[in-house]
Amino acid sequence: MHPDSARLVFRDMTADDLDDLAGLLGDPEVMAYYPRPKTRQEAAQWIEWNAGLYRTRGYGLWLLTTPDGEFVGECGLTPQLVDGLTELEVGYHVVPSLQGRGYATEAAAASRDFARDVLGAPRLVAIIHPYNRPSQRVAEKIGLLPEKRTAVHGGRDAIIYAAALDQR
Repeated sequence: MHPDSARLVFRDMTADDLDDLAGLLGDPEVMAYYPRPKTRQEAAQWIEWNAGLYRTRGYGLWLLTTPDGEFVGECGLTPQLVDGLTELEVGYHVVPSLQGRGYATEAAAASRDFARDVLGAPRLVAIIHPYNRPSQRVAEKIGLLPEKRTAVHGGRDAIIYAAALDQR
């Protein structure tokens, strides 16, 4: 089961997606707010991590394409440790040539709805670098608000955007 949106197709990542994901996660512009771009090997490990999440949790980061198959990026849900608690995070990356078209917001909103309606999650967060305004705007557009500033993933500074998910 995957999220649904008007302009995007969500599907599980596979090893066949390595070229697209290595290009996305290895792009300095996409990874500007991370310690560094990922290597091809790290992109392969990223795919394996998500495959494990699909098997054990029923969700993960999904590959995004247009209905005609053009690679857009990735978006989805992952468990993340924040201040000693496991939180459900929405994450998103869109290829630079397609940024600014609302794809990240559309995908994040569909993932939020999946978290609420399918998983029954009570809360959703986004872990965002303090200077990453584009990502902060996406989080705000889907109803997440800045909750706190903290250190994550080995000490990196982040703002935690969060919202309770009202069950329908």
